[in-house]
Amino acid sequence: MAKDKSFHDYIVYDLLGDAPDITSRAMFGGWAIYKSGIIFGIIVAGELYFKVGDRNRSDFEKMESHPFVYTKKDGKPITMSYWLVPEEIMEDKEKFYDLMVGSVAVSRKQKS
Repeated sequence: MAKDKSFHDYIVYDLLGDAPDITSRAMFGGWAIYKSGIIFGIIVAGELYFKVGDRNRSDFEKMESHPFVYTKKDGKPITMSYWLVPEEIMEDKEKFYDLMVGSVAVSRKQKS
């Protein structure tokens, strides 16, 4: 599947363009999104997912979001700790930014 560079650019340059130290790197058919070198988001198949932990899971559950799940070659599903950012959140820069800050905090805590 070809990567959707326009969606990546929209997320990284339009939605996250005002946030300092945002970078991205192509990986596994999508992109990883970093803030100050800490991964907090992924773009896969034209969808954006943010890191979720105990600290912010309820925020994503309230939005009726769901985790990213992929299937290994042996058919086993793997659920990751990245949850879908709903489209309506991407349309509200303030809510989007708050969600991003929470996901960065979760990633920082898990890294330390």
